[in-house]
Amino acid sequence: MKEHIFLHREANPTPIVDRPWAGTVAEGEPHTLTNNGYSSADGTLHMGVWESSVGVWKVDYKVWEYCNFLEGHCILTPENGEPIHLKAGDVFIIEPGFKGRWEVVEKVKKYYVIKL
Repeated sequence: MKEHIFLHREANPTPIVDRPWAGTVAEGEPHTLTNNGYSSADGTLHMGVWESSVGVWKVDYKVWEYCNFLEGHCILTPENGEPIHLKAGDVFIIEPGFKGRWEVVEKVKKYYVIKL
C-alpha cells in the first residue's frame, strides 16, 4: 500500500462465503463471495469485490453503496417502483432507505464501496 493510496489488487483479501448483507433471501438458494480488500480505520468505509449466484433478496439499505458491475445481470425493484435492469458495465449508487428486491438473473460480479 502506498501512503494514502490503496490498490485492491495488492489487498489479497480472504474470501468470505455467504457473508450477511443488507438483504434476506426471498427466492432460490443464492450464494455470495465477498472479497473485502479495504476497511477504513474507523470501520465506516469498505471496498472490495462481491459475487453472487442466481437468486432473490428482499433488501432494506441502511448504508450508502457505490457499485460497478463487472459481470452478470440483476434487477433492482424498489417498493412500489419499476424494475431497473443492471448489467456488466453499469455503475450506480444505492442510497440509504432503498427498500425492494435485488434479483440476480445471471451470476453477478461487482466492485463495491460501502459507507456506513
